[in-house]
Amino acid sequence: MNIISSLLGNLNYGTIFFLMLLESTVIPVPSELVVAPAAYHAAGGNLNIFLVILFATLGADCGATINYVAGYYLGRPLIYKFANSKFGHACMLNQHKVEKSEQYFYNHGMAATITGRLIPGIRHLISIPAGLAKMKFGWFLLYTTLGAGLWNVILAAMGWYLHTIVPESQLDAKIAEYGEYIKIVIIAIVAIACGYYAVRWYLKKRKRAAATEDKDADGIA
Repeated sequence: MNIISSLLGNLNYGTIFFLMLLESTVIPVPSELVVAPAAYHAAGGNLNIFLVILFATLGADCGATINYVAGYYLGRPLIYKFANSKFGHACMLNQHKVEKSEQYFYNHGMAATITGRLIPGIRHLISIPAGLAKMKFGWFLLYTTLGAGLWNVILAAMGWYLHTIVPESQLDAKIAEYGEYIKIVIIAIVAIACGYYAVRWYLKKRKRAAATEDKDADGIA
């Protein structure tokens, strides 16, 4: 953890990539403390904001791919065994969290790979059920890039904005404060979107059932 703290204190494109790779596996590295401070420094002219987002997203893709490959080739028993191990617990991982990410994936299909990247507690684990389900890698990588890219844009915008209102000494506290607001808004948006598509699916199902009943009735007549 001292190494991670040192890297967080020395953000450049290489450390951004590496830390976001770790964040997308099982290592507890908060993405808020990587992308937002990097964007803060970009606003001060020390980094390029577009490269910050690019390297953060590439790192997230690589870390997510590691989880995907683990799920694809190791299978559920070994994944659960790792989650319940001492090292898994040291990474703040357990079987319940893996099962929660699996349930989210199976409830929302491939789109969960996008939306899951935005939800705390699921974001860094959603790639595992994608691998367990043998999701096509091309689609997995596309959806992961979209989800991770969107999340990184949000964090970068927050960091850029904070540069205009707070000194660096207050940055971490403000990131934590604004981060909570962002999480609440994102969870609400995802919940509304999921509810909307669930209602659409239900109405279409009822429409098909009604059409089938009418066809059967015409056949009998």
